[in-house]
Amino acid sequence: MDRNSDFTQRAVVHAADEDWIASPMPGVDRRILDRIGDEVARATSIVRYAPNSAFSSHVHTGGEEFLVLEGVFSDEHGDFPEGSYIRNPPESSHTPGSEPGCTILVKLWQFDLYDRTHVRIDTNKMRFLHDRDDVEIMPLFSDGREDVALERWAPEARVSLDAPDGLELLVLDGGFTEGGETFKRLSWLRLPKGASSTAQVGTNGARVWIKRDHLRETPTGPRT
Repeated sequence: MDRNSDFTQRAVVHAADEDWIASPMPGVDRRILDRIGDEVARATSIVRYAPNSAFSSHVHTGGEEFLVLEGVFSDEHGDFPEGSYIRNPPESSHTPGSEPGCTILVKLWQFDLYDRTHVRIDTNKMRFLHDRDDVEIMPLFSDGREDVALERWAPEARVSLDAPDGLELLVLDGGFTEGGETFKRLSWLRLPKGASSTAQVGTNGARVWIKRDHLRETPTGPRT
């Protein structure tokens, strides 16, 4: 089940308008943004847990990164409310679920396989920092291989989206136009290595999750 698997091309998914696809676990559904592979896959998805749903215990051989978009995500390591940013490195394990239900942005099989760094951040307890004209930034993770942040864009700003080593983002609030398309909450954009574009922010501003510099090499599927 490949989707948006050509990483030399611009890719867009307006996830709020997509149908949910059932996962192998009852009560857990997905909207796929990009994917290389079948059930074990290099994948970026929006995942929804129904109230009192859970996945069985499993190991993340290729690592897992996620941002809680709504509700509360839970595992044996804690309860993670909306705004939590988590990195579970390769060979980590957990038993995920949600009592009230939740929705998360999740990326699988996209780590350096030697990475063993756990990250658990509650972005509700952090401050945005002034970065450049009309842009505030909240750094989440950087390791020389990729850079992950939340960004807040001022109303009606023009924000440069230069992607010398690739870029992807998910709209969390507000919106913008880019490439002739309108982006709203849960719209996802991926720009390939070497791309350059401009976002024209709407009157309510925009808040986005954004990852840069992670597409230096052409991604492949899981190495099993």
